[in-house]
Amino acid sequence: MEIRLEDLYSPKNSKSKIKIMRGHFSSTHAHVNTYIDISTVTNRSKNAKETADLLAESYRYSTKVDTIVCLDGTRVIGAFLAENLSKEGMSSINGGENIAVVTPETVARGQQVFRDNTKRMIAEKDVLILSGTVITGETMLRTINTVLYYGGRVSGLAAVFSGISKVAGMDMVSVFALKDVPDYQAYSMHDCPMCKAGRKLDGIVNSYGYSLL
Repeated sequence: MEIRLEDLYSPKNSKSKIKIMRGHFSSTHAHVNTYIDISTVTNRSKNAKETADLLAESYRYSTKVDTIVCLDGTRVIGAFLAENLSKEGMSSINGGENIAVVTPETVARGQQVFRDNTKRMIAEKDVLILSGTVITGETMLRTINTVLYYGGRVSGLAAVFSGISKVAGMDMVSVFALKDVPDYQAYSMHDCPMCKAGRKLDGIVNSYGYSLL
């Protein structure tokens, strides 16, 4: 089976695009039959801006945002999202605000922390959590708990791609969803049908990218 990346464009804006790769991959929390590559929208400024503008549509008029917590290398998107939400003259609930954009530090066993210089941007603030890809929701749930631990309020959850519709009872807003990636499947590492069929892994994937085996 040939392993190659294919372009996938948002139906709302072709400049917001990701790439997908079919195969058998191991991620942090699951085995998947499709790798979602978001590097175009996280690293290229124009693509990041168009993606941020699409996400902003769900929050501009209804959601208070003081801080955007960025996961999976989404800080460029987060910065454009903050800029969009804080524009004046657009009836935005956050018009004219100075929205913070931060990333938690990950330490031992995946624990997330905010240092003293950034935790003030979490405490008593309305926080929007932005992720690259959400597969099982475990990392997003960990970040929700981290924000709550530091005294913040979670006002929204967003992602470039999400394979689930809710985390902790909150709606996941994403540019790409399962309906955009036909036949996408994620399995428990201990209950993967591809493994049971004897198919070897094609690669290892995480928020930094992929490595083929």
